[in-house]
Amino acid sequence: MLLEFQELEVFFRLHPALMFFVNRRLDIIHRPFATPREFAAAPPADRLKVRNAWLANPELTDAFVADNPAALTPEELGIVRSWRHAVAGKFYILRELKRHAVFLTASGPAIAYGVSALSQPFCELIGPRLPVMTETVLLPFRDRIVYDGLISSYPITFGPGIRRSLNENFKEAKNQHGIVTSLPISANPPTVGKPKASPRPKALPKSETPTDASTVIVGLVEAFCHRHLNGEYADLCRKLAGILAAKRPSPLLRGSPNAWASGIVRAVGGVNFLHDKSQPPHLRTGDIDAGFDVGESAGAAKATAIRKLLDLHPLDAEWTLPSRLIDNPMIWLLKVNGMMMDLRRAPREVQEIAFGKGLIPFIPANRPTKA
Repeated sequence: MLLEFQELEVFFRLHPALMFFVNRRLDIIHRPFATPREFAAAPPADRLKVRNAWLANPELTDAFVADNPAALTPEELGIVRSWRHAVAGKFYILRELKRHAVFLTASGPAIAYGVSALSQPFCELIGPRLPVMTETVLLPFRDRIVYDGLISSYPITFGPGIRRSLNENFKEAKNQHGIVTSLPISANPPTVGKPKASPRPKALPKSETPTDASTVIVGLVEAFCHRHLNGEYADLCRKLAGILAAKRPSPLLRGSPNAWASGIVRAVGGVNFLHDKSQPPHLRTGDIDAGFDVGESAGAAKATAIRKLLDLHPLDAEWTLPSRLIDNPMIWLLKVNGMMMDLRRAPREVQEIAFGKGLIPFIPANRPTKA
C-alpha cells in the first residue's frame, strides 16, 4: 500500500519541483526558496497555498513540462503531465485494503478511488477509526493513484445511519466504475455483477409538458410526505420536483410519475438519512417505493439519476431539513486563519462575519441551544 523507496524518491523530486515552479511564477509565498528541496521543507500551510494556486491555474503544468526547469527525463515529464487529471476535493476514507485505501467522493457522483499512501500508512495520518472525512488532491502516479502529500481530516464522528448510507454509496460506486485505481477514469469501466432488470415504467404521454408532469408528481409526493413524513419533507420534495421540471429537456417527461415521485423522496431522504431508525421520521427505501406502488429498482434508478443530475450528497446543506441545519456539521466546519473551526462554537462576531459573507445559513448564537 506504500510506495516503494525508488518510487518515493521520484515522487518527492517531481512534485516539489512543480510546486516550486508554480510559486516562482505566481509569487505566492514571498520567501527566497533556492531549490525545490527547500520549498518541500516549507510549513504545510504555505505549501497548501501554492497547491491551491496550482489547482486554480492548471495551465502551469503544461508550462512546467515545456520549460523543464528541473531537467527531467521524458518519462518523468509524462508523470507530471498526467497530473492534469488530478482530482481535488473532500473524500470519505472508508477502509484500508491490502493494496490501497478506499476514498469515496463526498459530493457529486459516487466514485470510489483506490489510493496508495506515500511514506506513512493512512492509519498513522488520520487515525485507525474509519470512516474519516478528508480533503486532499489525488494524483495519477504511474499505474496507481496517490495523494499529493497534503491531507486534512475533519473531526466528525459518523453514526450508524451515516455509515450505512456511505456503504450504499460505495456499492453504487463499485457498480458504476469498480474501485478506480488509475486516472483519468476509464471510459469503459469494469462490469461488476449482472445488473438486475428494472421494470419498465409507464411513460407520460408525449403531449405532456414538464409543468404537467411536475403538477402530477408534486401531488404524489405531497400526499405521501404529509401521510408518512412531515411538512419539511413535503417542501423540499416540492422544490426538487420544480427544479427537475425546469431542466431542458426535463427528465420528468421520460418515465412513470410514480417512479419519479419515489426517486424524489428517496433523494431527499438520502441527504437526511431517512432510513436511520434512531431519528423520527424514518422509512426504509423499500417502504417509499411501496407507497408509490413502484418496484425498488425503479425508485432506486430515479433516485440515482437525481443525485447525479443535481450533485446531491449526504448532509448536502441545500437539501437538509431546516430543523436539522444546526446539527449538520458540514455547514459549520470552516477554515478560519488556516484552522478548521466549528462555527457553532465560535464567538458571535465570527458567526456574524461568516453569515454576512453567506458562508452559513443563520447565526447559531441567535438560536436557543437544546436542553
